[in-house]
Amino acid sequence: MRILRASDHRAMPWKNGGGSTTEIAVAPDGAGIDAFDWRISMAVVAADGPFSEFPGVERTLSILDGAGLVLRGIGAGPVRLDRTTPPFAFPADAAVSASLIDGPITDLNVMTRRGRFRDRTRRIADDAALEIADGAAPALLLAATPCRAAVDGFPAVDLGRLDALLIPAAGGRRLTVGGGSAGEAWLVELLAESSVR
Repeated sequence: MRILRASDHRAMPWKNGGGSTTEIAVAPDGAGIDAFDWRISMAVVAADGPFSEFPGVERTLSILDGAGLVLRGIGAGPVRLDRTTPPFAFPADAAVSASLIDGPITDLNVMTRRGRFRDRTRRIADDAALEIADGAAPALLLAATPCRAAVDGFPAVDLGRLDALLIPAAGGRRLTVGGGSAGEAWLVELLAESSVR
């Protein structure tokens, strides 16, 4: 396992130049924004505007902080996302724009190359024990608040706010997350398309 400390996450401009993003992990290591198989990042959205478009990529968006936003350009009508809504998946090559509900937000953005990987992203509230999906290789746990995480076969680790734990051979392992009733974390399971057909 690899602990990815928040202080080491890489900041870079959005593809469309409208803001900046904080990259948590990418595969292959060091891949640019046009060459990744999957990419997990966070971004502060401080103004209304369009999303960057990524041809051949699927995107899953979750709200980490703030009141939320409304997405337009997907399907028949607008989609409202806030901290209580489940992670929302949509094509990253669609012409999508966002408007803020009430001030800036921070989002968790998972992107997967279509035909190579897909993700299952879920919010973990309070203490929890869960099974990582068979075939997940890898999985990433992002600590929205400080927590202690344990994975079968590995020593337990302490994560600070916005630290992440990258679990390379994750499929079928049991994950335990603790930190008290106010704790929150996000689990991203990355599955190769060949393993889910």
